This record gives sequence, structure tokens and C-alpha cells, in this order.
Amino acid sequence: MAERIRVLVIRFENELHLDELEFFRGAVIKAVENRDNLLFHNHLKDGNRYAYPLIQYKRIGGKAAMVCVGEGTEAIGQFFGACNFDVSIGNRKITLKMDRVEAQQVLVQLCKDMFCYRIRKWLPLNQENYEKYISLESLAERYALLERMLVGNILSFAKGMGIRFEGEVECKITDIEEPVARFYKGVKMMSFDAEFKTNVSLPDYIGLGKGVSLGMGMVVRKKDERQ
Repeated sequence: MAERIRVLVIRFENELHLDELEFFRGAVIKAVENRDNLLFHNHLKDGNRYAYPLIQYKRIGGKAAMVCVGEGTEAIGQFFGACNFDVSIGNRKITLKMDRVEAQQVLVQLCKDMFCYRIRKWLPLNQENYEKYISLESLAERYALLERMLVGNILSFAKGMGIRFEGEVECKITDIEEPVARFYKGVKMMSFDAEFKTNVSLPDYIGLGKGVSLGMGMVVRKKDERQ
């Protein structure tokens, strides 16, 4: 089943360091008058909202950005309606300055073609899968495991958008850099930068894997590359 989903990419002029993403999210949440809207923080009173984040805080081109999908494109109006752009990013007090807003509807579907993407700071492995990954001796086996994780991540995104594919999702990792240790929620994880092909058309700048709401696993299509 194909589905058009709304995507809103909001770019600011303000430079942002990677380790400031959580402060950036906190600043936006504080600026929103209705802080009970869980789409901004993905937290329920009794724990986390275990669903695909519809408002994601990013660092694009070294600058602060937000990506809203589905219902998140409507909720973001609360932030702009508050008109409180004087925020604190950690110890820095700044005024958020809008650069540009890109609104589009993206068709997410299975295709005969394979699309090529880059994914950055991807966190695919939980503790169990990490132990399995390091126990594998061959690169081929490790790639195969990561490809299965990637398929699962795409299916999780689709489920969060209310999309059910009538066919098999395929992923092939075509290039991958050495993993980098990164802490997420106080847990040390392996972060990957990679390139992959898939038969699913995905919107630019969405996240896959863990830490999506804080800019991890950001996906961008390699333009004019279908195979």
C-alpha cells in the first residue's frame, strides 16, 4: 500500500553542536505553551511513548533543524504560535532565527527500483544484537545482520505512519564506515555511517533506528541514483 505523508523540514540559521541536540529539544518544549503535547517530547506520564517520533530535532549542515512528519506537522504550529524564540541551549542564550521551511507530501511505497540513501549516526543495535554482532566472524555475516536491522527500522517507520507494505522490504548495505562509540541515554552504543539501497521510497531527513528524536540515523537520498 502506498501512502502520501506530510513532511515539514524547518531549518534555523543558528549553529548547533551535536552534543547540544538534547538542549535544543528541551528549549523547544519549554517554548511551547501546551507542554502536555507528547509529540514534542515522546514522554507519557507513566513512561515513554513507544512509537515513531513525529517531531525530530536535527543538526543539518551544522545548524539547528526540526523534521515533522504526519501529525507532527500540525502540532508544530503550537511552537510558532508561542512566538518565544529566545531560548537557552545549555549555557548559551540565543534567539532562534528561521532560515527556511520546506513542506512537501512524500509518497512512501514499495518500488521495482532500488533507491540509494546515506544514513548517518545510525544506532541499529540493542545489547542483545550488539553481542551477536561482535560474535560474528565475517563481514558478510555482520552486513547481513545490519541489513535485517535496517529492514526492521524501515518497517517501524512505516508502522508509525500507518503504512503496511504488500510485499517484501529489501535492503542492501553498499558501503559502511568503521563504527564509532556514542552514548545514547547513558548507554554506550555503536554508531554507523553507511550507504544502502532499498526498494522503499523514503523522505529525506527522517531518522531510522534508535535516537531518532535526537538526530540519530538521519537518512538522505543520493540524488539521481536508482538501480
